Amino acid sequence: MSLSNYDDVGDAIREDRALREALAYRIRFALEGLTFRNIDVPDPVPTGRQILASAGLEPRADYILYAYLNTGDFEDVRLDETFDLRGKGAERFIAFKSDRDFKFSLNDRQLAWGHADLLGSVLYDLADTSPDEAVFLEVRGGEDRLIEPDDRVNLDAPGIERFITAPKPQTGYVILVNSVEETVPDKHVTFEQVVKLSHPNAPAETNVKFSMTYRHAASPPHAGELGEGGSVEVKKKGTVFNVTRTVQS
Repeated sequence: MSLSNYDDVGDAIREDRALREALAYRIRFALEGLTFRNIDVPDPVPTGRQILASAGLEPRADYILYAYLNTGDFEDVRLDETFDLRGKGAERFIAFKSDRDFKFSLNDRQLAWGHADLLGSVLYDLADTSPDEAVFLEVRGGEDRLIEPDDRVNLDAPGIERFITAPKPQTGYVILVNSVEETVPDKHVTFEQVVKLSHPNAPAETNVKFSMTYRHAASPPHAGELGEGGSVEVKKKGTVFNVTRTVQS
């Protein structure tokens, strides 16, 4: 019986079947990130070095290798030990040219990266977030830090960084204008913006004047009066404005 050129490990996993005997076994491989490509290894139980060699890398160089399991976890693949493709539930492998790794957790999954510098977009890909979710770095005793996709996270800090996903926070800055909550897009809010929010349909009359006070601002002074042409830096939520309309005779 002649053997097929290759069997695809990912297809076998998705079809819930055993690997077929073949001349090679197709897996997905990425270097220094999550951009995967197909490679074929000659054995269903390859060593880590065989996987690197099949990817065209020098197997004697300093590489670390992970299996990216379908559960979302990472598993170390020792270069001189075998990894059984037949029952591990892994078709994806990630290598880094590095001599150490950096552990972190994401939604209680134990993961690792080959460099201390981790891009936020990688965390979003690993977490497989929905459009309504965001990634946060847990901060003990403080407010969890929102991680944006273009942020860079340093994994070399003491301890293991713990990341979670949660509903995406409301964008913009929520202020209170004459007891009504309003959302503004930027932290710098002008006198004219607040007047427009407080009196959106006010006619452009030269004898109408507006006066304004504020409190709980982010920038000092944290309370005071704001005049025409002025601006104040507001908090993410909670800065209060009171606007008074006066008709001059």
